[in-house]
Order: sequence, then C-alpha cells, then structure tokens
Amino acid sequence: MLLTGYLGGAIASKVRIHAPMFDIGFAIVFAVFVWGGLWLRNPRLRRMLPLQP
Repeated sequence: MLLTGYLGGAIASKVRIHAPMFDIGFAIVFAVFVWGGLWLRNPRLRRMLPLQP
C-alpha cells in the first residue's frame, strides 16, 4: 500500500513537470506489477477484486 502511494506521487509530479512519457509509463507499469503480485498472493484481494464479471 505504501509503495502505491509513493508511485502515485511520483506519477503526479512527473505529469506536472511534463516529463517524457517513458518515465510516467514506467511508474504506472511498475505499480501494476506490484498490485498484480499482491493480487496473486492474497485470496481475500482476489475475492474483493475479481477479474471475471
């Protein structure tokens, strides 16, 4: 959770200063990997955020 907040701040500051798209995209992809790993490890999170409709 703390890493998500950190990456959110990093993305917001990079968008504000008009950083290259690679810098912004890297932080977004890294955050998706972090949440994906958490989703794979935690069955309660999988029940709360199912991928199937």
